[in-house]
Amino acid sequence: MPSSDATVTRGGRRAATAPYAHETAADRLHLLRRATWGPTPAALAEVAQLGTAAWLDRQLDPARVEDGAVDAFAGRMAFYGRTPQDLWGGGYEPTGWNAMLETGRLTLARQIWSNRQLFEVVVDVLNNVLHVTNPSSEVWWSRQDYDRTVIRRHAFGSFADMLVASARHQAMLTYLDNTSSTAAHPNENYGRELLELHTVGVEAGYSEEDVKNSARLLTGLTIARDGASVFDAGRHDGGGRSVFGFVVPPHRPAEGNGWIDAYLRWLAVHPATARRISHKLATRFVSDAPPAALVDRMARTWTSTGGQVVPVLRTLFDSGEFWASAGQKVRTPQEDYVATLRTLGTGMEPSGTAGITKLFWHVLDQGHAPMAWGAPNGYPDVATAWVSPSGTLSRWNRHMDFAAGWYPTELRFARPTDLLSPFPGTWGALVDALGVRLTGSPLTADEKAALLMYAGRQAGAPCSVNDRWIQNNLRYLVALTLDGPTFTIR
Repeated sequence: MPSSDATVTRGGRRAATAPYAHETAADRLHLLRRATWGPTPAALAEVAQLGTAAWLDRQLDPARVEDGAVDAFAGRMAFYGRTPQDLWGGGYEPTGWNAMLETGRLTLARQIWSNRQLFEVVVDVLNNVLHVTNPSSEVWWSRQDYDRTVIRRHAFGSFADMLVASARHQAMLTYLDNTSSTAAHPNENYGRELLELHTVGVEAGYSEEDVKNSARLLTGLTIARDGASVFDAGRHDGGGRSVFGFVVPPHRPAEGNGWIDAYLRWLAVHPATARRISHKLATRFVSDAPPAALVDRMARTWTSTGGQVVPVLRTLFDSGEFWASAGQKVRTPQEDYVATLRTLGTGMEPSGTAGITKLFWHVLDQGHAPMAWGAPNGYPDVATAWVSPSGTLSRWNRHMDFAAGWYPTELRFARPTDLLSPFPGTWGALVDALGVRLTGSPLTADEKAALLMYAGRQAGAPCSVNDRWIQNNLRYLVALTLDGPTFTIR
């Protein structure tokens, strides 16, 4: 993408920015389809004005991106900002699942309306790497803090710091049962998932003995009576052992905390971890089967920077493989849901949270609410996992709901006739304009023919915004445009 004289610093900023070759409208649309939760006219205008390099520079430094409206929206959540100890001390009865549900609702709101779109995409990827099901009953008091202080705090920073924070957080300790793990009775759940899901992966070839030793080393990480995350030396197994090549000598239990930290940081930068997380990022941004050469380059960046996320993302976006991958990904149900609201210009509710609550229940019912995957391996991000007639029908129903502004009524939906200005003068031009406005690109010939057939009009026939058919039925034409294959492209 840039010429060979571009360099990247350890923190991820270009020391010298070379001119980008990928500045066509198609390139900009491809970038926004992958690096956001769905293109909007405003986002397309912004990247056209800034250029792809400058747009990426801003997105990779979220502090530079103004996001006051969404930050203010977060303030409407009564439980999201509370600490685990605070909710633990108050007890379940006054809290219930509210903190978890607010976390899901706020995440959905950020995906729809945040200006820090690339950050929100990467947060989603990393939530699936260090997954804690939300909502799930055992983390009713801690999942909101895990979102704030683990995933979001470190998403554009050090994966090692994120892994350590995750291992020591009440949500992960509870979710994967390390709170019950002691020297006398080690629980293997977290020790196994740390290797299998969070770091090196089963393909790295660790043994069952490695899993057992991993669990023994992690004993002592638990939760105190006041709800705080602590290391309890009295529960730690200080025996000598080796975990997948990480050697721990016999040690006093009080020294166990330091050895746990060293083990987690060693895993975070292991070459197998570098390749595995790079593969997940490339799967999100490039293709369901990303090129091995790209993953290798990303993994080398991971290793050379000590697991810094932003430089790895720069390696990805600077690659020819990324820019050649247009059309190789399709949207997941959640992504389709969010992208529909974004392209229709749906505005957040002016007060309260009733609208986002209804949106969240809808996407939860569809089986793809943010962070709600029931198993600890996180949501899949390949097309074959989501192909089904019922899933397609559900998407189409939501397209119709949102195109017509039927649901939820608390949100601000644009009238279909307001999506196009000036309004086209022929039916062919109308269909063409809807395609570009809603999907960012022209529709295929088959899609255009199908829409004209539905309307019962010829391409050259005149049309007007005052036409009775337009006034009564344009919403259906909008929904059908969103039902077509062009809109499914990530």
